[in-house]
Amino acid sequence: MPELPEVETIARELAPLVRHAVIADVWLDWPRVVRHPAPDAFAAGLRGRTILDVGRRAKWLVMDCDGGAVLAIQIKMTGQLTVPPATEPRDPHVHLALRLEDGRELRLRDVRKFARVGLYRRDEAGTVLDADEARELFAGHGPEPLESAFTLGAFRRLLRARRGRLKSLLLDQSFIAGIGNIYADEALWRARLHPLRRADTLRPPHERRLYEAIRGVLSEAIERRGSSIDDYTAPQGDGEMQEHLDVYQRTGQPCHRCGRPIRRIVLGARGTHYCAWCQRLPRRSSRPRAEGA
Repeated sequence: MPELPEVETIARELAPLVRHAVIADVWLDWPRVVRHPAPDAFAAGLRGRTILDVGRRAKWLVMDCDGGAVLAIQIKMTGQLTVPPATEPRDPHVHLALRLEDGRELRLRDVRKFARVGLYRRDEAGTVLDADEARELFAGHGPEPLESAFTLGAFRRLLRARRGRLKSLLLDQSFIAGIGNIYADEALWRARLHPLRRADTLRPPHERRLYEAIRGVLSEAIERRGSSIDDYTAPQGDGEMQEHLDVYQRTGQPCHRCGRPIRRIVLGARGTHYCAWCQRLPRRSSRPRAEGA
């Protein structure tokens, strides 16, 4: 599923395409794509709205419209957003289309129908009024790892309050927003920390390495427009970060640091990639059986 860099790339490339566009009508053929409110109310709430800007919160796209309306889109595993002319025939997998007054459509294409959208409201202070419905989006996530407020000190305070395995912790969206399987593996490799290592065993130098690795790999991935793995593509085409990954989906291939084969274990039903030589556990621990050993 697209992670922070992929969603950030989509937001940055989509914003100049739809900023100041007016939504003339809403078409959908899969009511369950709408998370909140009911589909009819969702469509009525968007008609006539002007899209002011496109941003991101965690793995969600957030479109602020006039009148305090907020359109949130989670593209999930196979969702794609395009802005073709409205006269162009819709792909059979397009399940939502916002017809714009300028003759284009903002289309959500989703082969597996996992994507979800929601319409919420902000007051003049920016507070989301539909708090219960929007809790996961606006209140359930941890800090944004690339914002200036996410300092090393703030990261240390968060980390020292936890005791779980590092890989599982990085995937916990209430801990830090936006990191998924790809960049958790990549950050841990850069920091030379084993994915099974517990957070409460880290010393200050380890904490600093992990902090810098998280911010570094996410920033690089944004510069490279994300990782085009599986179905991900941005409005301007595929990203290129997948060509620069160090461990993710490289089972059996040589580590870029030491040359030993990358291993894969299953942790929490997710494939986890690491170098057993560069990312050693500090003491014996129960370990899932590794592939590529």
